[in-house]
Order: sequence, then structure tokens, then C-alpha cells
Amino acid sequence: MAKPASGPVILIEFNELSPVLTQQFIAEGKLPNFKRFYDQAEVYVTEAEERAPYLEPWIQWITVHSGLNYRQHQIFQLGRGHQSEEKCIWDTLSSTGHRVWVCGSMNIRHDLPLRGWVIPDPWTTKLQPYPSELLPYFEFVQRNVVDSTKDEIPLSLRDYLRFLTFMASHGLSIETTLAIAKQLLGERAGTRRRWKRAVLLDKLQYDLFQWHYRSYRPDFSTFFLNSTAHFQHFYWRNMRPEIFKVQPSREEQAEFSNAILFGYQEMDRLLERFFGLAGDDATLILCTALSQQPCLKYEDDGGKVIYRPKDFTEFLAFAGVTGPFKVAPIMAEEFLVYLEDEAAALAAEQTLRALTMEGEELMNVRRESASLSCSCRISHQLSRSVIVRSTTIEGAAPFFDLFYQIEGIKSGMHHPDGMFWVRAPDHAHRVHHEKLRLDAIAPMILGMFGVEEVEPAEQPMNARHHSSAAAIGVNVHTH
Repeated sequence: MAKPASGPVILIEFNELSPVLTQQFIAEGKLPNFKRFYDQAEVYVTEAEERAPYLEPWIQWITVHSGLNYRQHQIFQLGRGHQSEEKCIWDTLSSTGHRVWVCGSMNIRHDLPLRGWVIPDPWTTKLQPYPSELLPYFEFVQRNVVDSTKDEIPLSLRDYLRFLTFMASHGLSIETTLAIAKQLLGERAGTRRRWKRAVLLDKLQYDLFQWHYRSYRPDFSTFFLNSTAHFQHFYWRNMRPEIFKVQPSREEQAEFSNAILFGYQEMDRLLERFFGLAGDDATLILCTALSQQPCLKYEDDGGKVIYRPKDFTEFLAFAGVTGPFKVAPIMAEEFLVYLEDEAAALAAEQTLRALTMEGEELMNVRRESASLSCSCRISHQLSRSVIVRSTTIEGAAPFFDLFYQIEGIKSGMHHPDGMFWVRAPDHAHRVHHEKLRLDAIAPMILGMFGVEEVEPAEQPMNARHHSSAAAIGVNVHTH
């Protein structure tokens, strides 16, 4: 039974942080605010029921928010959460008279009217912020995130001015302003690397969250960040080079050996700010949904690399996709293509599936009604001479005329264990040794407000699940 909340509840969603890494960094004295949180909280390790290919954050966060696991909600893709008809925590609380503030949560849906404010995750293409006054923030962050692998972000001076005008009246802090200036000046001087820009968006999002929280004092809030999850996917090799066959260069080590720790410490600083924001009456909840572990399965092939079209419109035209379409980039190599109708989507699917490279099928394509979820299926290093052809149309093109390689080699992968820490106003500490199912979280939070709980799925966790303690040393899963 959930402990009743005596004041507001803030759900801090730090995507994919590892329980094992967190404890390691705490023991080394590197995360003082995580330690403070841990020592003042009810502590759980969570476990996702799903395994690959269903062990993805955009699937597990729906479970956290709705109390339904994948076999119940059936939302497989990022950007499809709005298609769910099942209420999330904020829908239920809004309908019972509570004010809510959803700030960046992944793959969400919401009912209207809503007693509150919603900013979807930046990969969302079919759900707008509510109310529309939040659009300047959402559109600016979305463009920075979905185009983050490009050397230049396609934003105009007008776009920057619109964003800065919005933030100036919605909580932009001196701390964040100075951090932005330090980063940009450091890049120009060659003393600071561009990959650290990700944490600037974290700071901007916190400023906006804090402004709304203090202005409207919502009863329930969420706050989502993904930057450290990204660092783990690409820089685990630099943190633990001794367990990987493909070794980073000396230059890469000099730059990235502490990249993951940098991400955790940035989030540690944000926790300190949450302590000040919460005051004496709020309940703080830290949740990660799942976590990561070393990714060793591609090492014999030189490590997994990621390729993405340079220009989606030109790539689809080369492939022979005709008729009107819209493209929405999402995470890494993945992108969505929206066609006019199901017949057009079926034709485009067949056209894309006909692309080959050295006799190998080039694209992963998954069709859902009138849209396609696409990605390049090649994950190994390629020579500059490889050619893309089609089995159905004439023409060929060098692969690297169509695609570019996202910087870095993937070295982190998902693990089903996660963190769920509940810091109530009384700061009572207890470590729970049984793992908590993700579908139990939504009912637990609703119970804090005395709202009728949604029963979680009846299927129990079973003994086949692995301990997160294995996540640091070996690759304990094969997905």
C-alpha cells in the first residue's frame, strides 16, 4: 500500500540510469546528492517484464505511466504513445481534480481537457504541447534533439530569438545562461567538446519545469531527461575499455573516458536543485524505467555503428517512393514516414525493402496503417566504395552519398533492471530486497493521492530474470 502524500509529488525520470553504476559512483563519493536521496528514501530495484525486441524505453515508460505492460498496451514504436486509449497517471489525477505538469515524459498520451500542462518528449511528432503557448520551447528542443547527430542544426536566427524570448519569461536562470556561454565559448576556443551540449538542454528543461512548478504548484509533476542514457550507449567502451575487443583510440579516451560519470554528476547537481524546489512537504520519486549494461555482442564484427540518411527526402526519392509523404526523424537511425493512405504505405514499404547493398537487404521497414518505421539495418563498418542498388528500379548510388555514419561505436545496451526511489517528507529510509514490477508503479503513485488503483497484470516475475549486478562486468543478455 502506497504511503499517502501530504503534498505535491514529483516524478523525476532519469532515463536508463544503472542501479549498479549509481551505487558504484556513490561509494566512490562522486554523487553526494544521489547518496542523500538514497539515504532518505524507500529504495526499490525495478524489473521490466519485457525482453528484446520489447525492452525499449518508449515501451517501458508507457508501462510506468499507465500500469499496463506491453502485451496489454501494445505500443511498440517511439512516437506512437498517443494512440493508446488507456489513461495515464496524469489523466486519472486530472479527472479527479488534481493539477498536473508533464515535462518531457517519453511516448505519452493525454486526455483533453486537462487540468495542467504537457510537453511531450522531443521525438514525438503527432502530439502537441498543451497549452499551445509551450510550442516555442517544444519545437526548439525537438529540432536540436532529432538533428543532434548533424554538424549543423537547421535553426535560423529567428528561431533562436523566439526561443530566448520564451525562456526569458519562463524561468531562464543565470546558472543556465552562464553554462551556455561557457560551453559555446569553450567550443570556439577548443577547450570544450560539442557532445556536452546535451546537458544544456537538461538545464533549460529544469528551468522551465521549476518556473511552472513555482507558478502553479501542481499536485503531480513529471520531469524526463535522456542525456546520460545517450552517453551510456556510446561511451561505455571508454569507461571500461578492458572488457571490449574493439579498443578506443588514445584521443577518444582522452575525451570520453569520464563521459558517463559526467552525465551522472550533471544529474546529481539537478537532484540538489530538486531538493530545494521540493521543500518540506513534497514527495520526490526517482525512476529510471530500465537501465543499461555493456554491449559486447557486436565486438567480433568491429562493434556496432549506426548509419542515417543525409537527406530523408533525397533518399526516399532515390528509393523510388512517390507521392506525398512526411518524414519524422526519431532516435539514432530510426525515422518515420507518413504516407497518404495504406495503399501508398504498402507500395513504399515494398520499394524500400527492394534496396540492397552487396546483395544484403539495406533497410528495416515496419508498416503500421499509413506509416512506416524505418532504419538502416547495416551495423558494421563499410568501405567508401559500397553501392546501393534496387531490385525493382534502375539506378545505383554510393552508400555514403545517401547515408552518414553517426559518430561513435555503440557500447551500451538495455538491461531490464531499473531504479525506483521514493523520498517522502518524513525521509524514512528502507531498502526493499524484492524487485518491483514496473506495472505496479502507476497504482502506487495513484494510491499516494487516495485514487482508486488500477490492478497491475497478474503474471508474476519469474526466476529466469538476471541480477543487475552482472551489468558491469559481462554482457548477461543476448539482445
